[in-house]
Amino acid sequence: MVRFSVKVLLAVVLLQFLGSAESANILGIFTVPQPSHVIVHMSLAKVLAERGHNLTIITSIEPPVKHKNFNIIRVPHSKDEERDLNEALVNMAKIDGGVLSQLINMPKFLDVNLRIMTSALRDPRVVDLYENKDNHFDLVIAGYFMNNFQLGLAQKLKVPVILSFSQQPVEFMATMVGNPRSLSHVPGMLTAVEKGQVMTFFQRFHTQAISWLQRIWLAQYDYNNGKIYRSLYGNDPLMAAYEDLSKNITLMFFNSHALSEGPIRPNVPAAIEIGGIQIKNKPDPLPPNMAEFLGNATEGAILLSLGSNLKGSHLTPDMVQIMFRVLSNLPQRVIWKWDDLKNTPGTAENILYSKWLPQDDILAHPSIKLFITHAGKGGTAESQYHGKPMLAIPFFGDQPGNAGTLVKAGYGLSISSLELNEEKFRSNIVRILEDPSFTNNVKAFSDLYRDRPLTAQETVIYWTEYVLRHHGASHLQSPVVHMCFIAAHNIDIYFSLILIIAIIIIFTKLIFKLCKTKISNAKNPKIKKN
Repeated sequence: MVRFSVKVLLAVVLLQFLGSAESANILGIFTVPQPSHVIVHMSLAKVLAERGHNLTIITSIEPPVKHKNFNIIRVPHSKDEERDLNEALVNMAKIDGGVLSQLINMPKFLDVNLRIMTSALRDPRVVDLYENKDNHFDLVIAGYFMNNFQLGLAQKLKVPVILSFSQQPVEFMATMVGNPRSLSHVPGMLTAVEKGQVMTFFQRFHTQAISWLQRIWLAQYDYNNGKIYRSLYGNDPLMAAYEDLSKNITLMFFNSHALSEGPIRPNVPAAIEIGGIQIKNKPDPLPPNMAEFLGNATEGAILLSLGSNLKGSHLTPDMVQIMFRVLSNLPQRVIWKWDDLKNTPGTAENILYSKWLPQDDILAHPSIKLFITHAGKGGTAESQYHGKPMLAIPFFGDQPGNAGTLVKAGYGLSISSLELNEEKFRSNIVRILEDPSFTNNVKAFSDLYRDRPLTAQETVIYWTEYVLRHHGASHLQSPVVHMCFIAAHNIDIYFSLILIIAIIIIFTKLIFKLCKTKISNAKNPKIKKN
């Protein structure tokens, strides 16, 4: 009884504290043209809008999350940008090129994204945000996707920055707030390690090799970002140098929860995890057709969604027909996310096609027994939160790593898009549905994932308002952020020690040589006489 009273008291104090903040003007820069990323960023913004803050949001796509208090500045893609983006996605989704195809096509995909995000910041409505002196902002929240140049907008407005990243604190991102590189025990995005297990020699080698490749790769994008930044703001002598932009980052929100998801890693105070921010505490009612469809699913139901980037036209006809033939012959009902309702894979009584899905709300429905997914971070988090096992069909980016992790954790199975056939697809579905261990494992994770001192939404509110209360909260920053590469890695110390040791060795050799010469001279009378 006493424990219950203490909990109630703490809850009341927290609610009073969370309810005491004043309204702030916040600018959200969510220009990345990938809906899966923007869902995370705008879910964060929605929490703050519901809190009473004023949100102005720059986006290049139709907002996947809406709120009546959003002031949206949408800069749609040009026809050329739309064509190039679609072509890049088609190439990324090819199943006949494997890893090599992705390595070749990923730079093209990112280059198109950079062009679109740059175009958004050139829009006159965006320029007016800092040129019109009547505008006032207290904070910038920037959705990060290889777009450091957009930090220049915060420099123009002279306000602190919070970054939002749709993944976990991977090495190349976490270092922006000073997280240490812990490659010996923290696996990279593409290295699947069972939670709590020590990496093998091969896994550590793989993580280190990927880190070196990423540094080379990112150096090129950093160079491109610098060029874009100077083209946008280079005519203003008061702007900071591109290399100093990251020094204005107060903290960073990561869409992860290491205590449940793993891996355990050292995080500096400025790295804040808000995994599951897009998941509602209470699901909304489903559209009537979906509610009826799932309500009559006496044998259970399956949700199939390969994400917001991949369209049906990006998949090969063979792959689509393999999935249709298997799913149409199952006793379970299937909700299939399909963007072209005029040209569906086929007609079957147990399949409901939909261009748009309230994925989080569907996964919360008790009839759903399996989620067939591309293993994107957002979808896997929602499935884990609701305790639903998964069958992953990964394509590119972080998806193969996410798929490997969920398999090792026992939350489901994975099929390579290169190896998809009817027999494998059917047998994997049946195995997950008939083996209760998959559901039990993911439900156990769900309990752990939900067990937090603050929800993801409360965490966003607390830390955002913390930054506002402390006018940027620069004291959260790690000293590493303000150090050059040489000082941050003690290279100057090592060089000095090597130099000192070298001098000592040289002087020691000279002394020994001099002593040896004197001894030799003393023993040789002729040399002594001379």
